[in-house]
Amino acid sequence: MSARAAASATLFALAPGVALAHASQRAVLMTLPTKQFVWGAGAVVALTALLAGLSGRVPAFAARRLFTRPRLLPDGVTSWLSAALLFLLIVAGLFGTRDPYANPLSLWVWTVLWVGVTLVQALFGNLWRHLDPWTGPVRSLRALLGRKGSIGLGRLGQWPAVAGLLAFAWFEIVSLSPDDPAELAVIVAAYWLAIFLLAVAEGEDWLAEGEFLTVFFTNIARIAPFWAEGGDRRVAVMVGPPGAQVMALPPLSVSAMAFLMLMIASVSFDGLHETFLWVAAIGFNPLDYPGRSAAMGVNTLGLLATWGLMAGLVVGVIRLVLRSAGPGARSADLVGPLALSFLPIAAGYHVAHYLTALLTQGQYAIAALSDPLARGDDLLGLGPHWVGFGFLTDRGAVWAIWAAQFAIILGAHLVAVLLGQRIVAAAGLRLTPWQELPLTLLMVLYTCFGLWLLAAPAIG
Repeated sequence: MSARAAASATLFALAPGVALAHASQRAVLMTLPTKQFVWGAGAVVALTALLAGLSGRVPAFAARRLFTRPRLLPDGVTSWLSAALLFLLIVAGLFGTRDPYANPLSLWVWTVLWVGVTLVQALFGNLWRHLDPWTGPVRSLRALLGRKGSIGLGRLGQWPAVAGLLAFAWFEIVSLSPDDPAELAVIVAAYWLAIFLLAVAEGEDWLAEGEFLTVFFTNIARIAPFWAEGGDRRVAVMVGPPGAQVMALPPLSVSAMAFLMLMIASVSFDGLHETFLWVAAIGFNPLDYPGRSAAMGVNTLGLLATWGLMAGLVVGVIRLVLRSAGPGARSADLVGPLALSFLPIAAGYHVAHYLTALLTQGQYAIAALSDPLARGDDLLGLGPHWVGFGFLTDRGAVWAIWAAQFAIILGAHLVAVLLGQRIVAAAGLRLTPWQELPLTLLMVLYTCFGLWLLAAPAIG
């Protein structure tokens, strides 16, 4: 190589350019006074519970109808469209690029579905019932076969959905390559087929109890401020404070409580297992983390232990509160209703936990729409290097993200506290703030814990 060529190559290598890499707001977040927010949120939750208990004044969580509209599409049509889209995504996962930040299947599962659809459900109610990829195909095949019976899966309650959510959480948090498109395609295809065959045998109504995504999104939708109540031809659009739908729900069964506790525990452990505290506790150097393969066993146990601890704490505290209320409060009758008050916490923490992922990986999802076949197309005119994480190094932007996460976590716990007191009042009980103290302390503890997880130093 000539001296001129060597000099040119050196200058080219040193020239500034755009780097495509992961980014995190943690470096800036660690400079913010997050501890004051954590303890302040806990104090607000405690004070709200105290004042509501002393005054006896709790919001009614009443809903009203905004307007009615005609049903846009016949039942099952959108489900068929979702199934067709899913099949195309599976093909893309099997035969498309192995880059999870460019393959539409990986982006659809982890960004669009698990983060974006959850946020939409939390705001606008249960749209998933029109989007699930099973109802239409199941209904069509059962009609074609003339099948009207079931095989008794309904007797299992939500335990099949619990198993599905646990497997999904393990795959996301513990497994070695959850975002590998080819592996993900096989798992998605196998899961769709298994649920399809079970629903054909049992009936489409079983999906609402036995399919984990349907149960998960239904739970999230129950705290939405807007939702639709459907008729055969017209749909009523309702509005109410988060939790208004919860007051009309039946008590949670044991399997439904297990599912709800797993919702909270899985997203909690997803945050916990990345913290320096957890990594150091299981014997690794947080600054030289050996990777998922070295921690699969202990992280599996950690996920299960978090679920067990969460369920034990919630049920135990509720029983303790009811026992203090005297013989008129039967635990068997009120544990299920009071467990409903944890729905806002499950939804709120999921949205807050994945907010940064939505802002970052969501950009990749939009870029994939612009180049769906990963051929270098630019259908949306975004231009090269459109994805950027510079805002995560901007103090003002990180402040805004943290403020949004703080507001979501705090708001969810305030709704949970007030909803719990409304449920108690609806049962005809009158508890003093002292009698409610264990439940209040649990709410305060989880408020602080949830915010600490978002602010704690983390690997990656």
